[in-house]
Amino acid sequence: MNDTPARLLRLLSLLQTPREWPGSELAERLGVTDRTVRRDIDRLRELGYPVDATMGAAGGYRLVAGSALPPLLVEDDEAVAIAVGLRAAAGYAVAGIEEASVRALTKLEQVLPTKLRRRVRVLGTALALPTDTGPLVDPEVLTALAAAVTNRERVRFTYRDGGGAESRRHAEPAGLVPSRHRWYLVGFDVDRNDWRIYRVDRIERPQPTAARFRPRELPAADPAAYVAGHRTNWGTPTFRLSVTIHAPARRITGRLGDEPGDVIAIDENTCRLDTHRDDSPEWLAHRLIALGVDFEVHEPPELFRQLRTVAARIDRAIGGPLPADAQRGN
Repeated sequence: MNDTPARLLRLLSLLQTPREWPGSELAERLGVTDRTVRRDIDRLRELGYPVDATMGAAGGYRLVAGSALPPLLVEDDEAVAIAVGLRAAAGYAVAGIEEASVRALTKLEQVLPTKLRRRVRVLGTALALPTDTGPLVDPEVLTALAAAVTNRERVRFTYRDGGGAESRRHAEPAGLVPSRHRWYLVGFDVDRNDWRIYRVDRIERPQPTAARFRPRELPAADPAAYVAGHRTNWGTPTFRLSVTIHAPARRITGRLGDEPGDVIAIDENTCRLDTHRDDSPEWLAHRLIALGVDFEVHEPPELFRQLRTVAARIDRAIGGPLPADAQRGN
């Protein structure tokens, strides 16, 4: 590469990657000699860029934090990837994310070469964004939970269930999962001694406890699989699931590990869950009850039996069936 300014920009782009670059590898990437690399490093330092060098077999060059920072330099495919990410981010239900994504994308386009700017704009016009977004998530809540996941730190927070009742939770967070325009936190509930899925828009005042934990074995391939209902400790065969639920489809979608299209609106206040599943009947029974609305199960028979088991357990807990006036809510 004989064009010195272009080579210096390319060298800066490489050094922005957070790693140490051996001089020989930089020379190979730039198509120059090791001596030329050393001269170019000296030029960058004269321009005020803090390039650090370490000696030895494992040594090399790296860009360190300092008063002079280089401009954002990205490859063509990196710019396209950033544009896709910014466009897609607008579809996630995080408060303020759409406006922030548009601002960041505008700044990106302003510094791109004309040819690449056209590619990014064509991509932006062709990419259809979802219009039916879920409840907005506080970005500070999302950031606090993400930090707890990364740091393997127990967290306490207030959680509101579907009926609006609040409870304090103490959890070991395993991961955050965006799914169908909602954000979910998968974590081990310390007080309940079991895994739980929490909707992030229902989490308030997350407080890291500074108590580190050793990750437990999640009964799924990863948090996303757990949210989708693909647990590994069930081993149940696939069956047909058909349930009529007396609630709007938008209120139910995404709460039963359903895939897009599984929940079908019958009218404004009724929907139907119709799919093939490999979930545990016990899990489905508890998830259906947790919806807090009336429902009728059409199949499978295993789910009927599990719901009868749960009903009998409740009867025993309260000393027998409820009186007629209590069943009517009086």
